[in-house]
Order: sequence, then C-alpha cells, then structure tokens
Amino acid sequence: MSEQEEMKFGWFLPTAGDGKYVGVAPEREPSLDYLVQVAQTAETAGFEFVLIPTGGACLDAWVVGSAVMSHTKTLRPLVAIRPGLVTPVLAARMGAALDQLSGGRAMINVVTGSSVRDLEELGDPLAHAHDERYERASEYMEVMKRSWTQSTGLNLTEFAGSGSGAEANGEAAADQPSEFNGKYYNFKGPVGMPETVQKPYPPFYLGGSSPIAKRVAVEHADTFLMWGEPHDWIQEQIEEIEVIREQIKEETGQDRQLRYGMRAQVLIRDTEEEAWTAAWEIISKVPPEAIEKAKAAFAETDATNQRRQNELRELSEKQQFVVGPNLWTGLSVVRSGGAILIVGTAEQVAERLMEYGDLGVTTFILSGYPHLEEAEIFGRTVMPIIREKWKTRQKKHQVTTNQLSKFN
Repeated sequence: MSEQEEMKFGWFLPTAGDGKYVGVAPEREPSLDYLVQVAQTAETAGFEFVLIPTGGACLDAWVVGSAVMSHTKTLRPLVAIRPGLVTPVLAARMGAALDQLSGGRAMINVVTGSSVRDLEELGDPLAHAHDERYERASEYMEVMKRSWTQSTGLNLTEFAGSGSGAEANGEAAADQPSEFNGKYYNFKGPVGMPETVQKPYPPFYLGGSSPIAKRVAVEHADTFLMWGEPHDWIQEQIEEIEVIREQIKEETGQDRQLRYGMRAQVLIRDTEEEAWTAAWEIISKVPPEAIEKAKAAFAETDATNQRRQNELRELSEKQQFVVGPNLWTGLSVVRSGGAILIVGTAEQVAERLMEYGDLGVTTFILSGYPHLEEAEIFGRTVMPIIREKWKTRQKKHQVTTNQLSKFN
C-alpha cells in the first residue's frame, strides 16, 4: 500500500427493504423516497459511494443507481454487472451513459455469482460452473474496457459518426488491437457509444476468494473486494493476491496497482455494553426454522467466500459468535455475504478499521441496521476519528520513510 493512499468509505443501499432486524420481513419498503433518503444521508455523513446490490430480492441496481445519482451531488453509484446476462458492449454503453449523466461518478461491481438458485432463475448457462464464470467475467471486462477506450462517441444519426470519438481523432487501437477473440466473447472495434467522463474508464470492483477470482481481479479490477473476516484471515488473502500479482508481473511484464476493499457491518453505541446488547437485538426475532433453512442454503453454495463465512460461523458458535476484539459473526446465521459485524464504541470501531488499514485494506463498504440511522451515526462518530488517525499514521510513515532514505 502506498503511503499516499487514502481511505475510502462506501455505504450500502437496502434495495430489498430495511429495518432493525434481520431474518424477518423488512419494516421499511425500498421505496424511491427511502432509498434517496439513505443515499443523501450517506453523502452528508461523508461516504464517497454506495454499493447497490443485485439478486432476486433486490430492486435492479442500474435503475436504483440512476435514480439516486439524480438526487445526490458527489455520491458515486457502485452498480452491479452480471457477466453473461447482457452483452459486454451493451453493458459498456449503459456504464458510459451512467458516467456521463452523473458527471463521472459511475463505478462497476462485477458479480459473477450470487446464489446458484438466482443464477438458474436468470437463465445463466454457467449457473453450476464456478471457475468458468470467472473466465467469462475476465473476457467480459476486457471487452467492456475495449469498448470504452475505442468509443467513437455518440453518433449524430444511424449512418454518420459524431466525429469526436477515438476513431475520428485517430486514437482508436493506437496501443491496443481493435479485435478480441475469446472463448465467450468476440469484439471488433471501434464502437459507437457515449464516451466516459472518467478516463480511461469507470473503475471495476470484483470480489471472490477462490484462486481464479483473485487472478481475474489482478488482471482487470481496480479494487479487490473481500467479505469481512478476522484480521489474520484478511492478511492471508492479501498475501495470496500479492503472490498472484508477482506471477502475472513475471508472465506479462505488467504490474497493475490494486486496491484492497472489505465489505462489513458496523454498530456503534456510547458504551461497548450497549453495542453488544444492540447487536444481539438484530437477530432476536429470527425464528429457528429460518436459521435451519439459511444453514441448508449456505451449505449448497459454490462460492469460496461464502464457504469461508460458513466456516467462520461454525468456528465461533461456541464463543457466542465472537471471532476477535469487537468482531461478531452472529448475523451470518441468516445473512449471507459480508455478515461480520464490528461492534463497539466509536473509538473501538475506528481502531478495528485502522488495523485492517494497516494490513492494506483502504476501501470499506459498510452497512448497519437500519441503514438510515446507522449511516448517520457512523459519519458523525467514527468518520472524524478514523480520518484523523489515518492522517497521523500516514505522517509517521512518511517521516520513517524519509529517515530510512537518508541511510540508503
């Protein structure tokens, strides 16, 4: 991690509904008014972007992203792309449109999986082929990037080019072959579409804990996203990624920079005792049959990161789901994904996040129940502490670096 790298914070939009409890019907419907309210609260609280999820229980990420973008000024929508369900050139056009209309705020979250059941409902032919989905995602991102960098701009008519894009400027394919022929996708550029405001294109987020997921992230993503785990587990994942980065560097001569991100829940109260009481309250209404149903569904997953969450829950069950100072896996009895909850006072939560930062994690996507109130609490209590702590640590790091350089 570079000493200049700043921490970035994102929040989560509850597009399947919201409330104080998990494992039961949501108390608040995901209406446009409510989602805009959460987004605006997150923006005011200091969050830079919002993760907009995908899945059968969620409102469409692109529709929601377009809506909240028009009601915020700086907040960036991180919208989900599902490779294989729409063509990559069409996805690139959608991303370019969102980037233009938002003034350069679009971000793309590449989701290769979700549940097998959801993939089956969507008609994904690779619903049961984990590694192949990542191979397809690699080609998908390659074609999207080529589409953006080889855009000819918006056409004036169906038959005439705009004269303002890469082709008109003689820039198309200057450093990149215009054609791509892969196992899943072919591309022949340049193509007509809006040019992105962000150059060369909007950033990609990609998650997954399998070896192939990590390789694809190193090759294409800007941020590798992990689900929350104990600090030593996260350190191991980062070390594995760095080995892959070195391997790819030796193979290709390219050394792509990659940010590390983490998806987690947060709960902040004035005292640690109050925080733990509130944490257990979140799952207090879950019926036993829902826990058994969730456990059976989680066991069927082919996602490595969900299997790690399952293992973490099972290892911690006898310790009241505590997996480290202020780290709790209780939500994972009914919640899939990044279910680890960082519980405590503002100082404690800030310190746990700082420890992840010291490992190299500098992007955090957080959430809490309910999302509206918890976004405000985090922004008011934790954000100022962690910004100041990080600034101080960066200054100390710079001083140490300068001192060492004098002896070299």
